[in-house]
Formats: sequence, structure tokens, C-alpha cells
Amino acid sequence: MKTTLFLPVRNEIEGSRAIMPRIKKEWVDEIIVVDGNSTDGTYEYFRDNGYHVIKQKSKGLAGAYWEALEVTTGDVIIPFSPDGNSIPDLIPVLIEKIREGYDLVIASRYTIGAKSEDDDLITGFGNWMFTKLINILFGAKYTDVLVMYRAFRRDIINLLEINIEKLPALEVQLIIRCAKRKLKVAEIPGDEPKRIGGIRKMNPILNGSAVLWVILKELFIWH
Repeated sequence: MKTTLFLPVRNEIEGSRAIMPRIKKEWVDEIIVVDGNSTDGTYEYFRDNGYHVIKQKSKGLAGAYWEALEVTTGDVIIPFSPDGNSIPDLIPVLIEKIREGYDLVIASRYTIGAKSEDDDLITGFGNWMFTKLINILFGAKYTDVLVMYRAFRRDIINLLEINIEKLPALEVQLIIRCAKRKLKVAEIPGDEPKRIGGIRKMNPILNGSAVLWVILKELFIWH
């Protein structure tokens, strides 16, 4: 089972310098970095340190996912943010849970034993609200539906017909369709430290609207 660590980045030089030395390359089979036109030296940092880094041609996080999937060879994909929000030491834990037979493993910030130090009142409430809504509508038992940090089997992308390419809600579509198809999903505690440098890319209104659109679409269209 080959594993791919996927890093979507844009202007994360401070976090990358602090976090990347903590990732042991023997943990995964490949590391793919998709750089969204950084101007602070992020692209050069990864290039000069021997990482497989590509310049993103599309827009947004969903576009970065699809460009990464075109070049990855792993059977398991782990999206990872080097901005400080994701704890590197959880990478082997996620992989081990996948090896136990799970299709998707989520590093939840809100399960027992975990916390987020980066959420504010708006983002924290938004995640709670959307998590509750998805659990009620789709019969799931998630504690964190918006976190990017997770591991999933690559083959479920085709199985679940994941197809969002423009809106920043691919993670939500994946979670909902796993619930619909009754795939094996697990959560592990995953603290979210404060980000290191840079600025938060997430827009609460835009992202919240995209998540709601996906929920409604999944409720009435995809079966």
C-alpha cells in the first residue's frame, strides 16, 4: 500500500520552514506539493529542498486536489497543511488506521481528546452546525466534517464519483458520500495548533455557502 502526502500551499514559507523538518520521509512513499502561485519563497523552498512541487494552473483548493491526483501514485492520500494547523506526528497514525481496513480516517479536532486552538467563534460554530446537519440528514456520527487533515483510499474517489472541481467543499462531498455508501470511516483525535505565519485563506461566507450548496445537492440529487 503506497501512501502520498499531498500539500496544497500558497505563501506558507514560515510554516513550511518550521513544519517540514518534522516530517520523516520514510513515513510515506511520496510527497506532492501543489503551489498556488506563492510570492514569498514557498515554491523555491520546496524546490530547493528536493520535494516534488508543481505550480498550480487551476484555482482554489479543489483545483489543487485534482492537479495532485493527476500525478500521485499512492493508494492512500493524506492532505496536509504545513501552516502549523496539522500535527506531523499524526501521519503514521492515520496510515495505520487505514491499514486496519478503513476507507477514510479523519483527524478530528472535536472528538474526545482533541481541541482546536485556531478556530474562532464563527469557524467553530460553522463546523458544529454543518457537522450536526450532515449527521442528521445522512445518518452519520462525525465530530468534524470540515477539517482537511485526513487519510483516504484513492479508489473511493472513483467509487463515490467525487466531482467538485471549483468549489472549496471537496472534503464535505467525500464525507457525505462515505456516509451514504456506508463505507468504513474512523476518527482519531487531532489537535489543531495555531497557524504559523501567513494569513488564513478560508473565507467563512464563501466556504460556508459552498458547504451548504453541497449538502443540498447531496440530499436531493446524488444517491
